[in-house]
Amino acid sequence: MEFTSLDNRNRVKGTLTQIKIAIGQLKEWNKAITSSEDYYTSPGGMQKLAASCMLIEAIGEGFKQINKLTNGEFLSMRPEIPWEDVMGIRNHIAHGYFDIDGDVIFSSVKDDLDALDDATDFLLEAMK
Repeated sequence: MEFTSLDNRNRVKGTLTQIKIAIGQLKEWNKAITSSEDYYTSPGGMQKLAASCMLIEAIGEGFKQINKLTNGEFLSMRPEIPWEDVMGIRNHIAHGYFDIDGDVIFSSVKDDLDALDDATDFLLEAMK
């Protein structure tokens, strides 16, 4: 992948690194969550839900910026990832298009993070 500038390359790499950290935090913070109900049964659960929403929003925004900086070419290297959904959930959280419930967040954390983590590793490696 050719970058239009060294600055864009550095921004993409920095954003991917931040995304990698956020994915790790989501995994760690949600280890004890076994169902979406766990978010609602305690103040700590509610904090995990809110924190998870913020990290998912940040991840979506990061990929949105990467997509913009690379004219949609970089993320296409991993077509198995539903990038529109990754970026779209960010919009739903940020703009309140629907009430984010624990089921959506739980599903995203438990079902989607490993593939997204692998794709992030791949994209970081592709930058070397």
